[in-house]
Amino acid sequence: MGKVIAVCTSEAKGTQKVSVPEIEIKEDWGIQGDAHAGKWHRQVSLLSFDKIEEFRARGAEVEDGAFGENLVVQGIDFATLPIGTKFVCNDVVLELTQIGKECHSGCAIFKKMGECIMPKQGVFTRVLHGGTIRPGDELTIMEE
Repeated sequence: MGKVIAVCTSEAKGTQKVSVPEIEIKEDWGIQGDAHAGKWHRQVSLLSFDKIEEFRARGAEVEDGAFGENLVVQGIDFATLPIGTKFVCNDVVLELTQIGKECHSGCAIFKKMGECIMPKQGVFTRVLHGGTIRPGDELTIMEE
C-alpha cells in the first residue's frame, strides 16, 4: 500500500511538472490539463517518493514534479513490478504499461547531478477508470 505524497501536472511536454491540490483523471485519456494526456500508453506517470528521497540524500535539490512525474507515491517501489500491474486510488484504476524511459537530452537534473532517476525508476500507466486523486490518498496494488 502506498500514500500519495504529491500530484503534479504540466501544460507542456519536456518540462518539470508542478504540484497541484488535486488531479482529475479521465478514462483512457489521462490527467485533465496535463501535456501527456491522450490516447496512448503513457497517460499517467508515477515515481516512488522513497527513490526521490534517496536521490535528495545524494545532494539533489528537486521539487515534486521535477522529473516529470504525475504521482509521487510513498511505500511502493514501482520499478520492481511487472507490466500489467493494476493500481487503485479512490475511483481511479491505472494499469502499468512501461517502466523507465529515455531521459530528455541534457535535462537540468542530469546536468547538475550526472544522473536522473526517472529513466530507471519512473513508470507509466494507462487509465482504466477515472476519478480524482489528492495528496494523502491511498494507492494500492489491485489483486488479480
